[in-house]
Amino acid sequence: MDKKLDIKQYMTQLGQQARAAARVLARAQTRQKNAALQAIAETIAEQRAHILAENRKDLEAGRDKGLDAALLDRLELNDARIDAMIEGIHQIAALADPVGEVSDLKYQPSGIQVGKMRVPLGVIGIIYESRPNVTIDAAALCMKSGNAAILRGGSEALHSNQVLAYCIQTGLQKAGLPATVVQVIETTDRAAVGELITMTRYVDVIVPRGGKSLIERVSAEARVPVIKHLHGVCHVYIDSRADLDKAVKIAFNAKTQRYGTCNTMETLLVDQAVAAVVLPTLADLYIKEGVELRGCPQTCALLPSCKPATDEDWDTEYLAPILSIRVVDGLDAAIDHIHAHSSGHTEAIVTEDYSHSRRFLAEVDSSSVMVNASTRFADGFEYGLGAEIGISTDKIHARGPVGLEGLTSQKFIVFGDGHIRR
Repeated sequence: MDKKLDIKQYMTQLGQQARAAARVLARAQTRQKNAALQAIAETIAEQRAHILAENRKDLEAGRDKGLDAALLDRLELNDARIDAMIEGIHQIAALADPVGEVSDLKYQPSGIQVGKMRVPLGVIGIIYESRPNVTIDAAALCMKSGNAAILRGGSEALHSNQVLAYCIQTGLQKAGLPATVVQVIETTDRAAVGELITMTRYVDVIVPRGGKSLIERVSAEARVPVIKHLHGVCHVYIDSRADLDKAVKIAFNAKTQRYGTCNTMETLLVDQAVAAVVLPTLADLYIKEGVELRGCPQTCALLPSCKPATDEDWDTEYLAPILSIRVVDGLDAAIDHIHAHSSGHTEAIVTEDYSHSRRFLAEVDSSSVMVNASTRFADGFEYGLGAEIGISTDKIHARGPVGLEGLTSQKFIVFGDGHIRR
């Protein structure tokens, strides 16, 4: 049989099963969804050794293929990351169920009542690379918000994703829900992605998580609406009125706490009034951590170990121990730089000046804007969402970390008592 026909038939079957499962899930009570989440968490705990063993297969294969350190870091599972997955599931179970929430119910002059009800989106397709924990986060968030999910992980995480799929489907069945509420695509054929992003009959939303090339491809080829961000060029600005002890801690953490994430700082902006004081201290800390520094001429004059930055550096998401540094002439210059080079993900200001912080919050147009905090907080777990299905830098429907509410929509509801329009 023709290979393309095989993939099309396979994906159509997944779509049909997901659409049918979404209808069943839409009827499920909150307690049943929570029971499924609890069962999934328990199964993950029971299968911990198996999960780690399967993940080791992926890591060994990844090293043999020459995957870089950032990708291997995203791919790796350990006890702490499995514990975090389990904790994320428990947090999602503890959150209020948004489905069925009625708001803005008001009487109109005609006598009818008009309001809005929060409802699932339906079937969500998620395409992601490297991180196996996305399999669990996505499944749990989609299920709690009443959505069926079709998940397509990267080929480099095939073994990890398959064992996690087993845990998810086991938990669903224990709670009396169809295993097809969450389906993990088993083939590594790239044609499956092409089918998934064009199945408008069966899929309501696509969420790509991964490298820029993946997201650009999905955005260009999808016929299904996409929730996305292309990359994370995140900034921290140390203001002239910053507490420099806070500034050092925040700027160091924002870069070095973890390198391979989209909320890691890639560019540090420093007001020229404090640059000579704070940059040498930070540079010593960065160098001890093995961070390569690339800077503007003023930065290089202050830091002999710093390499000259190119124009390309200001627009680069390194996902590695490399940092661009620019000395700027005050708040306006910092905001101008961010507008010119930010990806719209996350920016932070370190300042003790209330008016400067308010201006930064109002004028910086990113999905997360922070005052006196590390950009590394920009994720669903830290925002109290339990977990996230991704970060959206789009300006409609959902923006920032996408949790339960971001996976729902609203429809108008009307109550009458025999009312007719005159």
